[in-house]
Amino acid sequence: MNMLLAVLSVFVLAAFAPLLQRALKDATHWLLALLPLGLFAYFLTFLPPIRAGEVISTAYPWFPSFGINFTFYLDGLSLLFALLVTGFGALIVLYAGGYLKGDPQIGRFYLFLLSFMASMLGLVISSNIITLFVFWELTSLTSYFLIGYKHTYESARKAALQALLVTALGGLALLAGLILMSIATGSRELSEILTMGDTLRDSALYLPILILVVLGGFTKSAQFPFHYWLPNAMEAPTPVSAYLHSATMVKAGIYLFARLSPVMAGTLPWTLILTTFGAITILGAAALALKQTDLKRILAYLTVIVLGTLTLMLGVGGQAAVKAAMVFLLAHSLYKAALFMAAGSVDHEAGSRDVREVAGLWRVMPVTFVATVIAGLSMAGLPPMVGFIGKELIYEGLLDNIVLLVAMVVTNVGLFAATFVIIIRPFIARAVKAPKTPHEAPVSMLIGPILLSLTGLAFGLYPALIEVPIMEPAVAAVLGAPYDFSLHLFPSTFTEPLILSIVTVALGIVLYLFWTRTQAALASLDPKLDVGPAKWYERSLDLLTWTADTQTRLIQTGNLRYDIGAVFAVAFVMAGLTMLFKGGFDAVFIAPQAFFYEWALAVVMLAAAFAAVRTKSRLTAVVALGAVGFSVALVFVLFGAPDLAITQFLVETLVVIIIALVMIHLPSFRLDEEPDASTRWRDGIIAGISGLVITLIMLTVISQPFDRTLSAYFEAQSVPGGEGHNIVNVILVDFRAIDTLGEITVLAVAAIGILALLKLRSGQDSPQKEAS
Repeated sequence: MNMLLAVLSVFVLAAFAPLLQRALKDATHWLLALLPLGLFAYFLTFLPPIRAGEVISTAYPWFPSFGINFTFYLDGLSLLFALLVTGFGALIVLYAGGYLKGDPQIGRFYLFLLSFMASMLGLVISSNIITLFVFWELTSLTSYFLIGYKHTYESARKAALQALLVTALGGLALLAGLILMSIATGSRELSEILTMGDTLRDSALYLPILILVVLGGFTKSAQFPFHYWLPNAMEAPTPVSAYLHSATMVKAGIYLFARLSPVMAGTLPWTLILTTFGAITILGAAALALKQTDLKRILAYLTVIVLGTLTLMLGVGGQAAVKAAMVFLLAHSLYKAALFMAAGSVDHEAGSRDVREVAGLWRVMPVTFVATVIAGLSMAGLPPMVGFIGKELIYEGLLDNIVLLVAMVVTNVGLFAATFVIIIRPFIARAVKAPKTPHEAPVSMLIGPILLSLTGLAFGLYPALIEVPIMEPAVAAVLGAPYDFSLHLFPSTFTEPLILSIVTVALGIVLYLFWTRTQAALASLDPKLDVGPAKWYERSLDLLTWTADTQTRLIQTGNLRYDIGAVFAVAFVMAGLTMLFKGGFDAVFIAPQAFFYEWALAVVMLAAAFAAVRTKSRLTAVVALGAVGFSVALVFVLFGAPDLAITQFLVETLVVIIIALVMIHLPSFRLDEEPDASTRWRDGIIAGISGLVITLIMLTVISQPFDRTLSAYFEAQSVPGGEGHNIVNVILVDFRAIDTLGEITVLAVAAIGILALLKLRSGQDSPQKEAS
């Protein structure tokens, strides 16, 4: 197996997932989980060579003439993310099978989930910046479908649209940044760009590149001021939250910053932007987490904290900060996915995830409770969990920056208190009557949280399990140089980070004891703080909608005669004026030389056009226009283009028949519908200008020397390049295949839209028919 096949295999499985669901029913998730599990094992085989300092790279041509290839690049960083994507993916598929059991659309859910998995995997192992961007946007598109899975709810549709708009706009900024990076370095391959740090940093384009790349990363990883979309995305089913919003999609921005650190880090703009926005993000998210009562929203804001922390640490840079970031990234993925799944189990089995409505669940959900406690201890930064090691390393990496260190301690105090809310309120607090009788979740929903929480415990007790094979290569990839270090659970001496951890725990306990009062105080500020990024987004969207509505009412009046006239007037007047003042018209009036039958065709076309204009019968007008079309087809025949003629004959025949069938059911013209003299003069002037401009353009074209460069090329390459003797067909299918594909896509989308409208109309009519 190669890396391209690894990515494509998940896309293929996604395509067949709905069919497998129909055939296997409730056993589908067990089968679907085998592929990501197999890919996890496949990527594990790369640990020894990557640890030895090797870099695995494979390339497959895509658009080689444009320097765009499917190039995959596997080093310590991309391997870490590939293991997260595939390993967590297998567990999430299993969890989804239990969580969505009985859902009639679960096959569609598997399609979206596996498509996202393939897109994320392609993103983290891509070396070509264009293919990386393609996979980047595919993660945004597939996450849109996953967040809006419960599309019957307006809140889900709204959250999905918000996530798509924010991340897609950031994606456009990223594309611009990557293109500028390619210009600055002369390469589209990350494997080459990563060796040109001095070239990129010294380039005049460095600052624009940095700003654009940062915008792309900030939108994807929910950094201030784009943080609001992530908590709102909790409208998605819990498997989506556990996968996309803890371990994979939201880490794409972090991956981008880490990947580009060797060539972009170390400059003042990089450090200032990432540390400033990272610090604002963690402090704001900590306050917002404490005012939540929904388990998933609490976890969402805590995820924003971690993403801000990782952004901040990568902004600080250096060996200690990068080491802390990579260890903390792995620790967070383990405990946060486990906690999301546990929260989903509580909601699934107790009927609510509001901590005020469920309590005392540890007796009836003991396995979920154990997984929550173990993962929660890691999130709180308590030993012997790997989260404790990550938090200690973060404090160690910030010892030289007192401002950022204080901000991190304050944030971790809030994180600690929120963690205890998640553990104590639903499980240990005095039992209350839940919306439904709670019971333990099924096995498929327990495997993930138990396995991930125990893995976090194992890595905390035995950090050597990840130190050499995983962490050192990942840190080396981010630093751009080898770096050997050791991880340990407890320091050998009473260090400053350990003291800060003790302070964090003490203050966190106090804050938890006053959680109710803190929550009420924060909630009371809402009416006074009715501003912020989320409000800016809403107002911007409202302004966009108002602008589009106003523009539509101005341009599309509902009067077909006016709308068509406006289009022709603007198009041809602007074209005519441009060519007139720019000297574009160079027409030569050639004396007509034609055979008598060509003159006859011209007379027929003119007579038919005149009849179409003067008749008061719709049917006569349609037939007259059809005569013009058939005459044009005969012109094609006379000038040796039988294939075009056949196409024209078919189109004209269908148009005449279809429009005629429609027209005979319409009422005849009434006197009050006939245009007055001023309207006829207006339409005549527009038509005259349009015809004059087209005539002058055509005369200009045919008066120029005929350049056969393209014709000769297509004639010479038709057989050897396209293996076809029909040059027109070869041009359409081979030489301009992408353009033809675009046209086919437009027609397909239009057909699907028409079908949807017809089905919608049928659905609306059925109640009336039943009532009648």
